[in-house]
Amino acid sequence: MQERFITDILKNRNNRAILERWPALALPDGWLVAGCLFQTVWNLRSGAAPEAGIKDYDLFYFDADDTSEAGERRVQAQADEALGDLGITVEASNQARVHLWYESYFGHSYEALRGARDGIDRFLVPATCVGVRPGELYAPNGLSMLYDGVLTMNPLMPHRELFDKKAASYRARWPWLQIQPGDLPRAETVAR
Repeated sequence: MQERFITDILKNRNNRAILERWPALALPDGWLVAGCLFQTVWNLRSGAAPEAGIKDYDLFYFDADDTSEAGERRVQAQADEALGDLGITVEASNQARVHLWYESYFGHSYEALRGARDGIDRFLVPATCVGVRPGELYAPNGLSMLYDGVLTMNPLMPHRELFDKKAASYRARWPWLQIQPGDLPRAETVAR
């Protein structure tokens, strides 16, 4: 299933371009994450263009030495320089500083993270907890739920109102997705 996932996400020309230009980004503990990956898979399953409706392309990195907004803006400017010609919105986010702003934005406290993977682990919907970088896939909950379209609440982020809003947004775009309770499968990290 890992090879299928990589093949699928690379059908999105923007994902492919970002990964091809990865060295120019020079992100510490960097990952391409979230919607640009799982939404590509869901678009393909729905018969839509791989890039259809993807509003942004998220880059996670982890720099505990600079948790300032200015530092994050510098990394964003670097990403804009490397990827600006793609005509897409790319958002770089230092996972070492999420705990500094999360509560004021979402209304819930957020424990400081130890690495970018910790941020991936905390997406509201376990099926969407995926990240890639050249030669590596991180899917802490496996890929079955993503491909099966199963939406469950992440026990690491037990915020029902945020989950309900996110799940409703996904189902509005991909009506075949299903909301279910359930246990999470074991973690998997795959080096390619």
